[in-house]
Amino acid sequence: MDAGTAARAEPDGREAEGLARRLDRPMSVLGLVFVLVVLAQGLAREAWLVTTLTVVGWVLWAVFVAEFALRAYRAPDRRRFWARNWWQLVFLAVPFLRFVRALSVLRVARVGGILSAAVRGSRSAGRLLTGRVGWLAAVTGVVVLAVSQLLYVTGDHDAYATALHQTALATITGEPLAAGGGLARVVEVVLAVYSVAVFATLAGALGAFFLERGPDRSGPAQP
Repeated sequence: MDAGTAARAEPDGREAEGLARRLDRPMSVLGLVFVLVVLAQGLAREAWLVTTLTVVGWVLWAVFVAEFALRAYRAPDRRRFWARNWWQLVFLAVPFLRFVRALSVLRVARVGGILSAAVRGSRSAGRLLTGRVGWLAAVTGVVVLAVSQLLYVTGDHDAYATALHQTALATITGEPLAAGGGLARVVEVVLAVYSVAVFATLAGALGAFFLERGPDRSGPAQP
């Protein structure tokens, strides 16, 4: 890259970073809303509510596609952008699987939609919440809602309330799930590992908090 190209790329890079910062918070809020919409779609039964949630979900998806395309267009180094963000195309393409009439594909589409919403919601929580404890609480909430929805959609639980209760206990305490399906067995191991990670993170955060306050409480050294 010559000096002229580098000089032109530097302002473009600053402009792209400024655009990303301006879009960061509103897109993060929409990401959390999208999680709730996707999870509510699996529970809605009334025709008007199903239609409303479907329309809102597609509108949010269109906003995410437009935001992604804008960032790709304004990126100063597109090769680096695609190398770092190619995986987002997979999540953006998942909703189109709903147009396939095969039952197995529809099930994959529903599971993929829940997982993509969970990933987007977790990333959104990380952008909105700077505190470690607050971020961990938000991510844990997303994990509980998403996993309980997966267990309900795949038929491991007949009632969503039961799936939610079992998932919450497994996520917080590492308690085994009551369901005996293959997915449930894999999920309970993952949630057990997650609960240990949550406990370790909270213990580290509390330890750091008391260590930081320790010198303030000790007061001046006595002669």
